[in-house]
Amino acid sequence: MTTLLKSFSALSDEVRFAIVEQLMAEGELPAGDLAPGAGISAPAISRHLKVLREAGLVDQRAEGTKRLYSVAPEGLRLIVDWTISKREFWEASLDRLGALIEKERTWPT
Repeated sequence: MTTLLKSFSALSDEVRFAIVEQLMAEGELPAGDLAPGAGISAPAISRHLKVLREAGLVDQRAEGTKRLYSVAPEGLRLIVDWTISKREFWEASLDRLGALIEKERTWPT
């Protein structure tokens, strides 16, 4: 599986998506501080973090006995680059939609 597919697959889970969002908002955190309100066990969080690490979306570093997690910018960059590469498709689609809406406005009622 390509790195981009692994990234999308990892982010398709709502818990993993929430973990990445939390790390983006709050910065580096220990596993125990991730998704505390989600009612997820520590082993489940660890499994989600493993998937995110393997997809290249999260980095882990050790500080004593703690494991700290942060977003891996290069992993998110792949998603950004792919999205930007599809810009022409989105712009053309929005242009067609705009033309259709304008045409409907001018149709007699």
